Amino acid sequence: QVQLVESGGGLVQAGGSLRLSCAGSGRTFRRFAMAWFRQAPGKDREFVAVIIWDSGSTNYADSVKGRFTISREFAKNTVYLQMNNLKPEDTAVYYCALKSTFLSKYDYWGQGTQVTVSS
Repeated sequence: QVQLVESGGGLVQAGGSLRLSCAGSGRTFRRFAMAWFRQAPGKDREFVAVIIWDSGSTNYADSVKGRFTISREFAKNTVYLQMNNLKPEDTAVYYCALKSTFLSKYDYWGQGTQVTVSS
């Protein structure tokens, strides 16, 4: 069974920074892409950023472009989300997810980590 474990969330003032980590473990698993999603109270879960594991290509939601950076570290099976210039509207539970193949949905999800940005 594949497990994804997020860490790095917390409370930060507006304009501050946080770095989230998502470590994958378990049986050998295929990775086409890994992504970050978030869900604010009373809202649907939304896409934040994705990275193609082999190529390193990335894509971002418009709301975070220029502020957030997704990256990965092969040796540690870990994906990161560097979040700068945080805004109160970034407050949410952040989830990482794994997409095994190009055609698959996101097969595995982490448990989530809370990010709270105070004004």
